[in-house]
Amino acid sequence: MASSIAADQAGRLLSSFSSFLTVAIHSLLFHRALYPARSFLTTRAYNLPVHQSRHPGVCTWVTDAVAAVTAQIRTGAARAVVLAIHAPQSMTVLERWVFDLQSFPASWGDATGDGHGHGGGGGQAAAPPVIDDLGVGPSAAGAAPVPVGELEEPAGDGEDEVNWTDVNEGLRGALRKIAYAGEKSPPLPDNCTFTLAVELRDESEAPIGHPQAWIPAEPKPSDAQQQIDMNTAPVRSVRAGPLFFECWLEKKISEQESQHD
Repeated sequence: MASSIAADQAGRLLSSFSSFLTVAIHSLLFHRALYPARSFLTTRAYNLPVHQSRHPGVCTWVTDAVAAVTAQIRTGAARAVVLAIHAPQSMTVLERWVFDLQSFPASWGDATGDGHGHGGGGGQAAAPPVIDDLGVGPSAAGAAPVPVGELEEPAGDGEDEVNWTDVNEGLRGALRKIAYAGEKSPPLPDNCTFTLAVELRDESEAPIGHPQAWIPAEPKPSDAQQQIDMNTAPVRSVRAGPLFFECWLEKKISEQESQHD
């Protein structure tokens, strides 16, 4: 699949997915009530009303996390991206919002992540300006919100041209389903925390470097037990132009549910 995507188009596709992931994370932080509702503002992305944290520290964290994720996707190392929500104190995983990228290209070549000349790779965080598109982030902490513009379709009649309308429609549908799933899921306990993880392909090496954007972790026996204690609910299979990925939610089985099994 990657061989049929020109380098400039690959960069735009990667930028589009990074922007989508940014909006999806902000949406989940709101709908899962990980921060007070009053700390979010309502703006628009992909022609949808979306919620966005107005706290500069949260915006910076999401910016850096998505940039580091993008670097791993660009090298073909990422198999999945996971937003994990942990219980307070025990740090038990209560929910895993999974973005399965196994069908993504194994390599994006030398394409930049945002189509504007930002490089990256080697496990270090690049810096695609995905948050600035939302009108927040370190450089715009006090700015008025700016709606996320959809990708413009470039001129060209080649058979390998990306249909950007299809890309936007696919990502719009995914955001709508993610927001609905987050809103309808049972409430979480107070004071939960969260983290963003990248699951690597089998042949990929852990991203160790300086600065250290990731903390490598080997699977533990307790991880297997946690997987057994989780229910999986599909959220959306997404076809965004030449890209395909799946989203699903893994939820910890409650004690009541366990007793009925």
